[in-house]
Amino acid sequence: MHHWSHNAVYVSYAITCVVLCCNLLILWAYSGAMRNRVKSTPNAEDVALFGGALTEIESPEIARVLRAHANAQASIYPFLALGLVYVLAAGPAAAAIAYFATFCIARIVHSFAYVAGLQPWRTVSFAVGGLTTFILMAHVLWLVLIAA
Repeated sequence: MHHWSHNAVYVSYAITCVVLCCNLLILWAYSGAMRNRVKSTPNAEDVALFGGALTEIESPEIARVLRAHANAQASIYPFLALGLVYVLAAGPAAAAIAYFATFCIARIVHSFAYVAGLQPWRTVSFAVGGLTTFILMAHVLWLVLIAA
């Protein structure tokens, strides 16, 4: 019987999923903390329960965190989908570890740099994450085509 826990590609993918989900959850929680700090919300029921101001327009601090979160979602979900196909296509472990570690580091740096407004780190980390995704995509295509 095959145990996934003995498969280095699967283990690295599982760790990647946990790290990237933590990244998203931290941004999610930070947006709530920022709303609490600024004391504004677009939801009337939240004003009734927690107080603060009802506003249709997000404050710059909240908007920045929400943009960082949206950007993370837009890049993490495709990467995780490609990573799963890579695992199922039995790609080499060394490449998987390199792709997954590079992308995780790039996304964490990008999230921090986005929230803190740090350039050029935001752009560099975004480019590294994007390039890693495209390389993974090409490798997945290669694995699937040579298997056909």
